[in-house]
Amino acid sequence: MAGHGYESGRLDLPFVGISTFGKRPYVADWDNIEADVAILGAPFDFGTQWRPGARFGPRAIREASTLFSFGHAGAYDHEDDATYLPGDVRIVDIGDADIIHTKTEESHANIEHGVRKILAAGALPVTLGGDHSINIPCINAFSDQDPIHVIQIDAHLDFVDERHGVTHGHGNPVRRAIEKPYVTGMTQLGIRNVSSTAKEGYEDARARGSDILSVRQVRTLGTDAVLDRIPEGKRYYVTIDIDAFCPSIAPGTGTPSHGGFLYYDVLEILQGLASRGDVVGIDLVEVAPSYDPTDSTQILAAQLLLNFLGFIFHAKA
Repeated sequence: MAGHGYESGRLDLPFVGISTFGKRPYVADWDNIEADVAILGAPFDFGTQWRPGARFGPRAIREASTLFSFGHAGAYDHEDDATYLPGDVRIVDIGDADIIHTKTEESHANIEHGVRKILAAGALPVTLGGDHSINIPCINAFSDQDPIHVIQIDAHLDFVDERHGVTHGHGNPVRRAIEKPYVTGMTQLGIRNVSSTAKEGYEDARARGSDILSVRQVRTLGTDAVLDRIPEGKRYYVTIDIDAFCPSIAPGTGTPSHGGFLYYDVLEILQGLASRGDVVGIDLVEVAPSYDPTDSTQILAAQLLLNFLGFIFHAKA
């Protein structure tokens, strides 16, 4: 750049440099997290029941996120006439929790440790999965926090209690969550077609205070009516399974289910949610990049997360 006379420093195009999330600073010392948002990778996929590969989700999402790393003055949205994620919103990437192959309990404990460190620093934890079982340690990390309402965006209910002794696989997380005394309720959106949970699981979920809506039900109601069903002014933990989306736009996942959401179906709900209460935790799971040679799935994941973070901090401003 030297010699042009009008610019200095690096252009730093998306394909240049180290792929942290959004090209944000990497923080290796988890006792010195000074940020508003901290990204944690949870590359664990031993809980899958069919196609593995979500262990590579965090790397793929990080690389895809560099597409949205242009500039340092935030992202201006002409439609909303708003600048999202300006420079004073501090986002850091703290790397990955250590995963110990074949050992679910130890791996989950390491993920929980990372989320607890983020919460202790007063930052918003955003965990990149991994399969959906990583939501279990994420929710466990809130045991010393104020109560939370869980918002699940997913194709599958994930409300299995136990099957052949398995209680911490990717079909169990929401059942494990509702058992927590600090989880006050759940909203489950996108649930459709043949699910991993039997009829009794749906009845149990509703009996415990869950509101379950399919993709078609969400579309029939419309965004505002869906938001009206979510308790207002609460602390929300949002868990997003990428298979909530139609595999026509997000094929890179282990258990694709046709008839899913399109981008704005979910984005508008997240935008409304950011103004309805306090989003205190996020995970996005089940991106398995090897099933999508186009990279569309991981680009969708990165775009969704960055926009959601933009909405959250814009609502706080």
